[in-house]
Amino acid sequence: MSTPRWLTTTEQRAWRAHLAVHKLLSHRLDRELHEFGLSLNDYEILVNLSESPDKRMRMSDLADATIQSRSRLSHQISRMEAAGLVSREDCADDRRGTFAVLTDEGWATMQRVAPHHVASVRDHFVDLLTDDQLEALERAYTPILEHLKSVR
Repeated sequence: MSTPRWLTTTEQRAWRAHLAVHKLLSHRLDRELHEFGLSLNDYEILVNLSESPDKRMRMSDLADATIQSRSRLSHQISRMEAAGLVSREDCADDRRGTFAVLTDEGWATMQRVAPHHVASVRDHFVDLLTDDQLEALERAYTPILEHLKSVR
């Protein structure tokens, strides 16, 4: 086994800052969405469905889009179905396939919650950075994202 390449001080500070920001920001956004009876995962599902044609997605595609196992997504969709936010429909061309569909109640919830969530994202992330910093952040994360998607 080869000797590990330890992180430099700069690399370690950047890595730890990334971890802390991710955890704290996710926790903050999740806590603020709970005021509306949603979790951050619920909101992510509602966003994906609201942006999809006919406000529906195959469950397998939704699992991929939200980076969840199909089993975990199925349990979450069951909870959201019980809350009236989504429904499931069989896929006509694939008997094993199922769609998650945004209900009218889910759409109304998105319209009510989205302005608050966007304001929160601005307050806790976007507005704390300059345009140059945001562009640099996107440039920095893009190759990492592409790599991680390719090894999934």
